[in-house]
Parts: sequence; structure tokens; C-alpha cells
Amino acid sequence: MGILEVCVDSVESAINAVAGGADRLELCGDLIVGGVTPSMELYELVRENVKVPIHVLLRPRFGDFLYDEDEIEIMVRQTKAFANAGADAVVIGCLTKDGRLDWNSMERLIKEAKNMKIHLHRAFDMCCDLGQALEEAKSHNINTILTSGGYADALSGAETLRELQTCAGNVTIMAGAGISAGVIEEIYDRTGITTFHMSGKKDVESEMRFRNSKVNMGLPCLSEYQKYVTDEVKIREAKSVLQRVIKRKGAIIQ
Repeated sequence: MGILEVCVDSVESAINAVAGGADRLELCGDLIVGGVTPSMELYELVRENVKVPIHVLLRPRFGDFLYDEDEIEIMVRQTKAFANAGADAVVIGCLTKDGRLDWNSMERLIKEAKNMKIHLHRAFDMCCDLGQALEEAKSHNINTILTSGGYADALSGAETLRELQTCAGNVTIMAGAGISAGVIEEIYDRTGITTFHMSGKKDVESEMRFRNSKVNMGLPCLSEYQKYVTDEVKIREAKSVLQRVIKRKGAIIQ
């Protein structure tokens, strides 16, 4: 069975993703910086508008995954809140200074997750030893690992993804980073992976007519008058490729 997960940070993107055939959503805030924890209000409104599983990213800030005690406590409280709100999974990842998974911190989050599934995000790709990190994840009952194989994109990391898939055991390896309709079949052929994660974003120009060019409210490299929205067409194209791959896989097995 193939799964297409789409990461979104708005109600509009969530609706577009599901309309395009997304099997589930990873809900984030501020995907422009790689995603942070979404607000509860965003979660609730997305839940009202779509009928697929919602997995919630827990990441208190942009940057590395070495968190201080206050940041861990924030995530502990967020885990409890999203569990009570009925989220289907939380997506977590904490690292130690030497690039290993910080299980002392992650176990605190897992404890609060109750019936939610536990997914490990791309903090995994920042680990110093991906093989060891996978074995640890297996022993801690992690359901899914989102990874590019430790490379900038999943196609570049295909060889490592193949190795991870071979050793995955009870953990689902989900390929992410640079996923589109154009690469899904090749990644499947090279790795055997059938679970994919993408955003399928498109640039949408602001409708603002008056624009003050002397002021920038955020990062200088980002336009104040542009947003990124999931493109229903890109999701539909990717889902079509994935369905074709799964059908071919079934034919091969038979």
C-alpha cells in the first residue's frame, strides 16, 4: 500500500492537498523555515475541513534540534494538548550535542502522546550515524521515520534510503525532501519505498496593491508579498504516479 503524506501550514493548503489525493497531512506552521509547531486553532480549523489523518509537527523554533529545558517543556505541553485534541500522530525529533537522538527528551514526549502514533522527523537526517539511529528508533516503537537518507533531497540519498528500507523492520521509512511526481517512481525502483512526503507548493502573489518597499518585516531574502500554497495539481500528479507504482508492484508480486 502506498501512502502520500503532504505537509501543509494553512487551511487552504490542507484542502488543496486532500482534493489532490493526499492520504494524510503533516500539519506545521511556517513551512518557509522548514516548519514549526502549528497553533491549536489552525489544527482545529483544518480538522473541521478535512477528513484524513492529521499528524502534528512539534518543533518550537527554526534551527537545530538541540533543545533546552524550556523548549522541551513547551513540546511536552503541546504533545499533551494535541493528544487531547485528537491528533492522529505527533512528529518529533530531538538531538544531543554529538548528533545522536536524545531519548531522554523524546521519551517525555512519547509518554504524553497517549494513543497517538509517533513519527520521527528529519532530525534523523542530522544524526551522526543513521544506522544506529534507526536501530534505536525500532527499539523505542517509532512508527515512521521521515528521511532523505541524510542528503539534501531523497533522490540524492536513494542509496542510503535503500539500506534503511532493508533494515527498517517494524518502522516505516518515508522518503521526503524534493519529492514530486517526477521522482517517485525512480525512488521506488531504487529503494522499494512506497511512503512519500511532499509539500507540492506553488508561489502565490499577494493581492496587496499598496506596497512599502522601504520596510521588510522578516528575513531580507523573503518577499513580504508572496506566499506558498499547496498545489492541488502537483499532489494529484504525484498520487497518480504512486498509484501506478503500487499497481506495478502488485503485478510483480503476483
